[in-house]
Amino acid sequence: MSAYLAINTHGENHDGRPASANSHRSMRYSTPLSIQLDTDADKILSQRPGRGRKEVGTVGQASWLSSVINLANTIVGAGVLAMPLALSRMGIFLGVLIILWAGVTAGFGLYLQTRCARYLERGSASFFALSQITYPNAAVIFDAAIAIKCFGVGVSYLIIIGDLMPGVVQGFSDNAAGISFLVDRRFWVTAFMLIVIPLSFLRRLDSLKYTSVIALISIGYLVILVVAHFVKGDTMQDRGIIRVIRWESAMATLSSFPVIVFAYTCHQNMFSILNEIGNNSHFRTTSVVVASIGIAAFIYILVAITGYLSFGNAVADNIVSIYAPSISATIGKAAIVVLVMFSYPLQVHPCRASIDAVLKWRPIKRSESPQSSPSGLASLLPGARSSPQHRGDGMGETRFAAITTAVIVLSYIVAMTVSSLAKVLAYVGSTGSTSISFILPGLFYYKISSPDSPHHQKLMKEDDDEDGDSGDEDEGLLGGGGLKGGLWRRTLLRRLSLALAIYGVVVMVTCLITNTLFVVAPH
Repeated sequence: MSAYLAINTHGENHDGRPASANSHRSMRYSTPLSIQLDTDADKILSQRPGRGRKEVGTVGQASWLSSVINLANTIVGAGVLAMPLALSRMGIFLGVLIILWAGVTAGFGLYLQTRCARYLERGSASFFALSQITYPNAAVIFDAAIAIKCFGVGVSYLIIIGDLMPGVVQGFSDNAAGISFLVDRRFWVTAFMLIVIPLSFLRRLDSLKYTSVIALISIGYLVILVVAHFVKGDTMQDRGIIRVIRWESAMATLSSFPVIVFAYTCHQNMFSILNEIGNNSHFRTTSVVVASIGIAAFIYILVAITGYLSFGNAVADNIVSIYAPSISATIGKAAIVVLVMFSYPLQVHPCRASIDAVLKWRPIKRSESPQSSPSGLASLLPGARSSPQHRGDGMGETRFAAITTAVIVLSYIVAMTVSSLAKVLAYVGSTGSTSISFILPGLFYYKISSPDSPHHQKLMKEDDDEDGDSGDEDEGLLGGGGLKGGLWRRTLLRRLSLALAIYGVVVMVTCLITNTLFVVAPH
């Protein structure tokens, strides 16, 4: 995604001036680190990207907590309500295992993105920037897929609002049915657009942290609603059989597999999180990934188990819709509306950045590519000033407003004229989500971390020189600290990244087949 300028939470500074190492160091000292380092070690860390390397790009201002909130809100969506149905087809044991496995693989993709960001100037990480130094002529394909995927998801959120709001107002007032515009889906789509438009024009993802908190509160209510009905036991008379170990069938299991895998898709916003976070040390960025994925996995498993035990195999794809009519159930539907409303700007953000990258893209000859040009290499790696064409936050005000307006207007038109995107989103999700979650992070890291890569050689030379002065430094998960321990960890990480890309291709093929059989064919 595009990089955004370092600004405070109350305003935006678009001058784009690089922050000096001294200014970054003073900021580091004014904000206590979770692990206190001695003066010499801290001085060394202030010269390392991803571990505090000398900051030449734009230093972010977002806190660790706001980063976790925004990423968790990107992950957890209305798909949580379909988790009980997935368990009814897979059985509790296998279903929980797949939920955990999907979280691990999605988290590993996010982790690889944090590793790839080390090869780029601080604040400029994006899929487009990585494509420029790995697969430059394929960059337009990658960003086009991301833009289409995010646009489609954003439109689906508007359609959900239009579908649910008439039922919500009728749930609160029996007389609402007599007022025609209150039960008109197009009225509610238009009304809620007035709320999401200002949010969609915010440049920084960190600016959406408060709306993300509200969205997570809505998720919290839905979780409480499902758990409360389970504890109360008021659905037991309609409960079907419970499968603990056995599954319904292999085909039924495959039909629910995409629901669980795509429930963790948030990778389109990960680079923006990395660009905006104030402390981009390896420990902090990895902990953002672990916390966000952990929160999502906990919510998914809790709702899946309690919801499934409430209804058994009689559960539906939206568990809130099958509760007996009541104020609490109506509030639950309203919570879904709030959730998708505040998730819409989180889709506009990466969609806008990817469209901007597509419009900027030009074919690159081999002799002009960053891999073969020393000047191109120097402009992309940490420690060098990058030229404007490589900076993700170089979108001018007019261009920013034009692209944002186009995305909003087109999504509004589609939502007003189309009542269902199920068939389209089935294929967009199968290709776009698997690409940005597994295939691209795996391929990017495998390519850029090759021992023959000039980008990797430059980065490793700086790492080895500094490790020789500072001694072994534990970077955490497969991070590699020290000369001997780091070599096998980097080799293992590279092999795992290739395995993730291959896994992504398998998932894509599997999802395309299941969507053809279960989504498109029945229509």
